[in-house]
Amino acid sequence: MKWRQRQWHAERWHDPLPGIPASGMICDMRDIFDPDSFIVRAEVHILDIEPRISRTLDLPISLNLAQLHEVLQAAFGWTDSHLHQFNIGGLVYGAPEFDEDGWSDNRTFEATEVRLIDFQFPYHPGDGPLTILYEYDFGDNWHHVMRLERVAGEKGVKYPRCIAATRSGPPEDVGGPSGYARFLEAWHDPHHEDHKAMRRWVGSKFHPETVDLDAINKAIGKALRASKGGYRFRREDCQD
Repeated sequence: MKWRQRQWHAERWHDPLPGIPASGMICDMRDIFDPDSFIVRAEVHILDIEPRISRTLDLPISLNLAQLHEVLQAAFGWTDSHLHQFNIGGLVYGAPEFDEDGWSDNRTFEATEVRLIDFQFPYHPGDGPLTILYEYDFGDNWHHVMRLERVAGEKGVKYPRCIAATRSGPPEDVGGPSGYARFLEAWHDPHHEDHKAMRRWVGSKFHPETVDLDAINKAIGKALRASKGGYRFRREDCQD
């Protein structure tokens, strides 16, 4: 019986964690219990828009949810002009001071106190990713689905970073997915009565089908430097 227990512990010790092949562990002697060996890869897209507006983000496992909010804002081109929240397993995380009037039926937990390393990721790769919901602008109701997986980090790479992107993020205050559909109809059709107005409103640099990966990564870096480990914008009574 003791021999079987020792054999079981040996097998568990050598069993790879998600994203780490067994052969890779042997070659680079990666410490499977060292959190610095891993990052979180997030596949993110906005619901109810086709073709998808998506971003693939590589995130340091030490990132807290307030910093993740800043990354998402920069990645999709949002301006942090509206409220937001994360919904994780039915619990809501964000900036609690903005819910003082009780607009929500749920308690809002402090986002800076939860890091990606605190999440319970599936042990086996075949179990699928961890899924959470990020909501921005409760008027337009932009719902972002995030599928998170733990993968091996690369030496010499600075995180967070955006490694893939499709389509430009929608303009602020365009009216949510349905409003964006109407906007695109006018934006694309020179004969539409609102075509010129929409073009003037959004600016000449906007194009719904283009995305600049370098610009996204520069915006992410700038946002994180400005946030200093938390939110950039908070009510003054929450700064102490």
